[in-house]
Amino acid sequence: MTDMKPGAGASKKKTVMSGIRPTGFLHLGNYFGAIRNYVKMQEEYDCFFMVADLHSLTTHPDTKELKTNVHRVLAENIACGLDPEKAALFCQSHVYEISELYLYLNMLAYTGELEKTVTFKDKIRQHPENVNAGLLTYPVLMAADILIHRAGYVPVGKDQEQHLEMARTYAKRFNHRYGEIFPEPEAFNFGENLLKIPSLDGGGKMSKSENQMATLYLADDDEMIRKKIMKAKTDAGPAELNSVKPDYIENIFQLMQLVSAQDVIEKFESDFNHCSIRYGNMKKQLAEDMVRFINPIRQKAADIMMDEKYLQEVMEKGAEKARVSSVATMKMVREASGLNYF
Repeated sequence: MTDMKPGAGASKKKTVMSGIRPTGFLHLGNYFGAIRNYVKMQEEYDCFFMVADLHSLTTHPDTKELKTNVHRVLAENIACGLDPEKAALFCQSHVYEISELYLYLNMLAYTGELEKTVTFKDKIRQHPENVNAGLLTYPVLMAADILIHRAGYVPVGKDQEQHLEMARTYAKRFNHRYGEIFPEPEAFNFGENLLKIPSLDGGGKMSKSENQMATLYLADDDEMIRKKIMKAKTDAGPAELNSVKPDYIENIFQLMQLVSAQDVIEKFESDFNHCSIRYGNMKKQLAEDMVRFINPIRQKAADIMMDEKYLQEVMEKGAEKARVSSVATMKMVREASGLNYF
C-alpha cells in the first residue's frame, strides 16, 4: 500500500470511515483490535465513526433496548479515548442520505453475487427464521456507509474484507455508468498494530455474542474479571526446559503483554522456561492487572451513560458533521445519475 501519511502528496487529510453495530457489549478485542487504533487515527485523519443501528435491525429486530445499546457504544468509545470534537461520532439512522444512497446502489447489486457472500450464508444459518432482504443486501448498505463520505480508507477485520471489495465493485459500477464520483476505498493497513485478542477458553477470539465467560467486556466489574481469568484454561505446566507453549498458554501470555509490566511478564516467561511456573499465581497477577486496566474505562463509560443530554449532543454534533459530506455526495450522485429535475 502507498504512503498513508496525511499530507503525502496532498494538502487535504485522508478520510477514514468505520462502524460498529450496537448489538452487545464492547470487549477487550474491540479495544485492542480497533478502538485503540481509532484514537490514534483521529489525530491524523478526517474520521467518521458510526454506530450502525440500521445494520443491527437485520438480526435484532426488537428495538426495546436499541437506544440504551446505542448510548452504551458511544459512551464506551468515548471512555476509550475517541473525542467527539476530533472525529464525527454519529448514529447511522440520523444521516438520511445513507439510506438514499443504499437504494441507488441496490440497482447496481446483483442477487447472485449477494447470495454468495460468506456473511449472508453464515447469517441464514444463525437466523433461519429471519432471512430478510436486509441480510441479503447488508454489503450494499455497508458500501453506502463508506461511499457516502467518499472515504479513502476503511479499517476492517478479516471477516469484512469481502464486503469492502464489494464496496469497491459498486463504486466502479457507478463510476462506469454515470461518471467518476466515488474513490475506491482501501483497507486501512494497521501493520503490526492489528491484534486479534484470544478467547480465555483457548479457542478462537473474544466475541460480543459467543463464549461470554471467555470474553472480557469493558463493562465487566472487578470480580467478574477475576472470575473469568481464573477459569482460563491451563495445564500441569511444562515438563521440559524451554518447552513450546500450547496455544491456550500462549494466549494467557499474550493477554499479559497487553496490561502487565515488562518485568512481570519476564518473570513468568522465566518460570515457564525453567518448569517452575505456577499458573494460579500467573492468573491472579493477570486478573489484577486487567482490573487495573478495565476499571477506569468502565467507570468513565458508566458516568457518560448517566448523562443522556451529553450523549444527545454528541449524536447531534456527529450527525451534523457526517451530513456535510453526505449531502455533498448525494448532490453529485443525483446530478450524475440524472435525478436532478429542478
